[in-house]
Amino acid sequence: MLLTGTLQSDARSFYAWLGLKSANLSEKIETLIAPIADGLGYELVRVQMQGGTRRATLQIMAERRDRTAMLVEDCARLSRAISQMLDETDPIDGEYLLEVSSPGIDRPLMKPADYARFLGHDVKLEMTAPVEGRKRFQGAIKTIEGDILILDCEGASVSLPLGAIKTAKLVLTDRLIAAVEDENAAAAAVASEAEMPPIHA
Repeated sequence: MLLTGTLQSDARSFYAWLGLKSANLSEKIETLIAPIADGLGYELVRVQMQGGTRRATLQIMAERRDRTAMLVEDCARLSRAISQMLDETDPIDGEYLLEVSSPGIDRPLMKPADYARFLGHDVKLEMTAPVEGRKRFQGAIKTIEGDILILDCEGASVSLPLGAIKTAKLVLTDRLIAAVEDENAAAAAVASEAEMPPIHA
């Protein structure tokens, strides 16, 4: 039993170390590619290294900075630029798969501005440590006060520290779909009025 316990403890330690290593690598890569994305007119949403040492995948989510819809052509254009930079700098050991995609409507929320952008919409999140005896919450984004996110969970306000949120993702609803479509349409109209050429052309 002691041996089993030791093996389990070692396994947990290994996966914790592997997760930390992946997180540090993701941050390093994000620092490298952010200027490239910005220069092409895109904003990074999330950069995440997945799969460990086997079948490693570098997953990059991005959106257009002008808030018009992210097209397949945009993903391909950004992928080519990032791939060239990664080939030159070689920050990743071994083989890996590069995936560039839009964040989707039910997107992850990564920074305070993301929560502010989607006020009133439902989010599902997990904390790094329990808050009021639980780690998982779902509710409407009510407001942000400093570094505190306030959710409306079935009529009750719940205060959560932004720095302690492990993962957060919007919940797909008809209202969210309509809001995103309206945002894309409004951005496209602004770009058209300003006679701005599409950055994916």
